[in-house]
Amino acid sequence: MAGDSRVHMDHDMEIGVTPREQVKKLPKHLRESQIPTDRTHLISDPVKKPRQRYVQKDGKCNVHHGNVKETYRYLSDLFTTLVDLRWRLSFFIFTLVYVVNWLFFGFLWWLIALIRGDLLHSDEEGWTPCVENLNSFVSAFLFSIETETTIGYGYRVITEKCPEGIILLMVQAILGSIVNAMMVGCMFVKISQPKNRAETLMFSHNAVISVRDNKMCLMFRVGDLRNSHIVEASIRAKLIRSQQTKEGEFIPLNQTDINIGFDTGDDRLFLVSPLIISHEINEKSPFWEMSRAQMEKEEFEIVVILEGMVEATGMTCQARSSYLDSEVLWGFRFTPVLSLEKGFYEVDYNNFHDIYETNTPTCSAKELSARLKESPLLPHLPLLSPDLRAHTTDPFQTTEDQAKHDADTPPETNNGSANRLEENP
Repeated sequence: MAGDSRVHMDHDMEIGVTPREQVKKLPKHLRESQIPTDRTHLISDPVKKPRQRYVQKDGKCNVHHGNVKETYRYLSDLFTTLVDLRWRLSFFIFTLVYVVNWLFFGFLWWLIALIRGDLLHSDEEGWTPCVENLNSFVSAFLFSIETETTIGYGYRVITEKCPEGIILLMVQAILGSIVNAMMVGCMFVKISQPKNRAETLMFSHNAVISVRDNKMCLMFRVGDLRNSHIVEASIRAKLIRSQQTKEGEFIPLNQTDINIGFDTGDDRLFLVSPLIISHEINEKSPFWEMSRAQMEKEEFEIVVILEGMVEATGMTCQARSSYLDSEVLWGFRFTPVLSLEKGFYEVDYNNFHDIYETNTPTCSAKELSARLKESPLLPHLPLLSPDLRAHTTDPFQTTEDQAKHDADTPPETNNGSANRLEENP
């Protein structure tokens, strides 16, 4: 029995299939990169060197600012600096500002009482202090808290024979209102930030490339989990990759626009149910001359940005995600998630990230367009069927040669591969 298992494992390694035991021992990021298909095994492709992301899948930008010498610029916009702080720092500064403010004015009240002699003559009859029942620094600190928070217990009160105390009371009231406005405003803006709203906006794990209406298209899917919709939703995409100019200048992480319907208005979304965003690979597309083999060698990242207003608050919300070159799959389509029920449409989010393999030419969109102008028969082009990938070397092999090859191939070797497109009459 052990010998048979060893033979099967060696056979799997010969045909390029990853055994189950080996898949389990792979690192997590490599196990997730395996794409399940309708076949009985997982096709193991050569693993490329991991690429550093520019934007994380959750939308966080993987960029750190170092050697910033002009730190005073952060203080020029203090409100935004406080809002951008982490929660633990925000709570610490919120508490620190109030405590320091109370201690400062408590010290001033105690100083006035010390200069006037109220601390020494507080027990004498006929002596009118600046603040009644203020006989120590602790009582001055408590009076400062009562004044700024307008608690007013009535035990410690300012008298009318203390003009310096009246002036200090007005100053503390004004400055206390400013501190309250800033601190409460920062906390309110921080709580009501629409960043958390982006947590319910979903992007598909992978982007796919396949043919739509005889045109090669790059597609990904977006969805909104909430019943309160995003108003005036719009989407755009950027291609991030290094570039070298004709003069020899190297531009790292150069950004190029990817047209996903800006000229036709398709970038404006009515995001009630999940939508498949499509980028037509035409002459203006950066993928125009890329074939499947060339794309596997390229290193790039596609950043997608979804913007809109939150219906409940009216605040602008932005959700981001990205797709590395290894996450752009050639020859796949998205599984439908929308179904018609009795009186309503139902979205099955279990299939939101699911894709299935489809017949797709492996040539570039430029070659596909030129070939379609010569002949509208799409099956004349190489397809992404597993058998054709393994045995086809001519990029424009005819369907007659493919049919002859299929006749010579035993049925069991197809192993559930996708059927070829039928030739139009």
